Amino acid sequence: MISKIDSLGAETLRQIQEATSLSDLEQIRVGVLGKKGSLSEILRGLAQATAEERPKVGAAANQWKQKIESGIEARRIEFETKAIGEKITQERVDVTLPPRMMHVGGIHPISQTIRDLVAIFQSLGFGVTLGPEAETEYLCFESVNIPQDHPARDMQDTFFLSPGVVLRTQTTPVQMRTMLAQKWPVRIVCPGAVYRCDHDATHSPMFHQIEGLWVDRGVRMSDLKGVLEFFAQKLFGSETQIRMRPSYFPFVEPGAEVDASCPFCRNQKKSSDLCKVCKGTKWIEILGAGMVHRKLFEAAGYESATDRAPISGFAFGLGIERIAILRYQIPDIRLMFGGDLRFLSQFG
Repeated sequence: MISKIDSLGAETLRQIQEATSLSDLEQIRVGVLGKKGSLSEILRGLAQATAEERPKVGAAANQWKQKIESGIEARRIEFETKAIGEKITQERVDVTLPPRMMHVGGIHPISQTIRDLVAIFQSLGFGVTLGPEAETEYLCFESVNIPQDHPARDMQDTFFLSPGVVLRTQTTPVQMRTMLAQKWPVRIVCPGAVYRCDHDATHSPMFHQIEGLWVDRGVRMSDLKGVLEFFAQKLFGSETQIRMRPSYFPFVEPGAEVDASCPFCRNQKKSSDLCKVCKGTKWIEILGAGMVHRKLFEAAGYESATDRAPISGFAFGLGIERIAILRYQIPDIRLMFGGDLRFLSQFG
């Protein structure tokens, strides 16, 4: 039996060296060491051996089993190492080759519009100030001359988080926070998200505004007009003109709606065509503005009944989405908040 085991072991080691794949090794292992393998078949005759032969046969079988397993494992490692080497060679990356063009995202049209508007006002010396979106009712309304009986305080327009706390309906509270925190002169713009109970093709419950404030000695309405004219020309082109129409806003007096001459009429091929933007009026409304109401100065501590500081200021505010819609000719404001890649990829 020992001679049969030795012969089988030697033959198996030869077969292992001649194997050409992992599947060949597995067949050898099963054919020799499996339950129905050659070595197992020999060991079944161990019962017929004498008591003296059994330990010798068992020892010989274990030695050859270990040799065969070690041979199979060594050969398996050779095959795997060779396979890894071939894979590395085949899949090698030439780092000197130019890269493939990858998909590159773009800046959201609202973010891009905010950046552009802020850059225009920063070129005039305005700083950028931010404030919280959850605001006290006092700073959002009373401090900017919107009393409790004002229609804007109605629940249908304002999101109330808790008694005395609202989601800001405009960025005007940032102006008041700034005036409360520092002495004049103040020259800032305040971009940010605001919230109102409104939702349709031209309105969103969350939208963005940018407001500006300039408080100093001797600031006049003509200064406001000059700033807004510069802004409109930077935004829509050097040929753009503006006009100011009297209007009412609680935090300014006097107040004005500001229109810009329609830049899209200039691009029409036929003068007889009706402009889709201004509907033939030649003007588009872009923002509201005015001289800061004296009550805001009183609330900020800039002046009192006994000591009136010789200061004045102007403020203006505009909707970011409205400017983005005008710039990019977007038909529905909801497209900007839908997350549709087909829409957003146009601004890459």
